[in-house]
Formats: sequence, structure tokens, C-alpha cells
Amino acid sequence: MTRLSVLGVPSSAGSYAAGQDLAPAALRDAGLIRLLTQAGIDVIDEGDLPRQVWRPDRDHPLAQNADEVAACLAELTHRIRPLLFAGDNVLVLGGNCTIALSVMAALQEADDSKSGLLYIDRHFDLNTPDTTIDGAVDWMGMAHALDLAGCVESLLNAFDRRPLLEADQIAWLGVQDDGATPAELERASRLGLHVVSSDELARTPTEAVRRALAFLPSGYLAVHVDVDVLDFTDAPLAESTDGRNTGPGLDQLATALKIAVADPRRRVLSIGELNPTRSAGDPTTLPRFVAAIVAALAG
Repeated sequence: MTRLSVLGVPSSAGSYAAGQDLAPAALRDAGLIRLLTQAGIDVIDEGDLPRQVWRPDRDHPLAQNADEVAACLAELTHRIRPLLFAGDNVLVLGGNCTIALSVMAALQEADDSKSGLLYIDRHFDLNTPDTTIDGAVDWMGMAHALDLAGCVESLLNAFDRRPLLEADQIAWLGVQDDGATPAELERASRLGLHVVSSDELARTPTEAVRRALAFLPSGYLAVHVDVDVLDFTDAPLAESTDGRNTGPGLDQLATALKIAVADPRRRVLSIGELNPTRSAGDPTTLPRFVAAIVAALAG
């Protein structure tokens, strides 16, 4: 069995507030490494990048802490690259969804063919500082991957290629249109993006994930999971609390993940937007989530 390297990114710099910086430690404390090993997986824990905690960036209110995020992403690419070249599969524990950019930057360096990204998220993440007033770069990641107008130069310059991805390298799974900004909807339509909805993922997870995977190219595959795709009432894990009583539950996501992770193209699984303080009142949630990740990776 291919070795699995686990790397943590304890950063909330690009988020709405602090919290995601606690996620890698919380997942380990919930038994992730131990359970992966017990499942027969050859696991190497590569530790964590330096911790970054969100602070209000009043000098750059529409793209807060972007330089710190860019530095983190450059370091993450540097850390993932040798693991992939050594033949390992990689599990990245975020952190926020910008980690998917580093995953794809490293993956494409290791791949002679066109790589693909299965982006499991309630949101498109196609915003730029001129399309939203909140200033959180964690829902601007895919706009920067595609090098859309209005992106932040320091984030674009964290990578060696521009654009980092083309539209036909990404399949979105779990998107809820009413959570998108008008600019995101316009961009998704204009670019002809491949999108499978939140309702489809909740209703028929097997068919939904297979349809998304079928769109992606034949090269290496990264699977990225933003936990805000989940029904927050079923699994209160995400930074965003807006997804109450909508979207897939953890069982539906687990079904989809097993299929996605079993895809022979898959080299990386990354997890973003997990804020462990959200589940403080339900101590079963984190262990349930960890069990779903372990089941997917154990096949």
C-alpha cells in the first residue's frame, strides 16, 4: 500500500476569524493518525506548518492578511512537492480552502498529464476583493487559481504558473447557488464550469460524485473537502454556520468520499474550513468525521 504522508496547516489567516488554526491538532487529538495506522495504512506524520491566527487587517480590509496567506501557500507547496515525488499519497489538514491551490501547484509539478481537482464545497470560492466586502480570502481561492480579474497579486505570485488551473481541471461538488455572490454566478456561467449541486450530493451521493469525477482529466487527482458542504445541524464543524438543515449529512459525504478517494488517479486529499469550536457542544461530531476520513482512505 502506498505510504500516506499527513501534513497540517494550522492557519486561519485568510478566514473570517480565528478557529481553523486549531483544526490539525483537533483531528489528531480525535485519533486520526492512530486510526489510520490501525486501518493498515502506512502513515508518516509530517507535522505542521507554522501556526497563523487571524487578525483584523485594517490596512487591507478587502483582502485581509493576504501576504501571510501567500507565504503559507508557498511554504505548503514546498512541503508537499517532495512527498509526491517520493511516491507518497498526501493528506493535508487545513486550515482554509486556499490550501487547495498549493495542493494543485505541487501535484502538477509531479504529473506529466493534466491534473484534476474535485472541489467539494458549498461555495464556488470565485470571489475577488471587488466582489465582496468581507475581505476573507478563503472564498477567493478558485478565482485566484483561474487568475480572474481583480485577484491579489501576492497570492498569484505564490505559484510558478499563471493561471494555476484551467476551468476544465476543476469539478465542483455540493454547491448551493443561493450562497453565491452575483459575481460568482456570472463567472461560473461565463466560464461554463462543471458544477454538481448540494441537493444532488445530498439526494444521490454515489451518482453525484461519479458524475463530477467523470468530468476531470486523466492525470493525477486531488480531492478537496470544505466541511461547510455539510448540513451544519447534522455535523457542526464548519467556520460558516449558514448551512443549517440543507446539504448532505456526514453519511452522504462519507459515501461520496469513499468513491472519490478510491479513484486510481487520486494522490491528495485535503480538508479545509474545520473549526473545532463549533462542535464543542457535541463531542461525537469530530470522531464521526475522523471515522469517515479513515474509512475513505482505508478503502
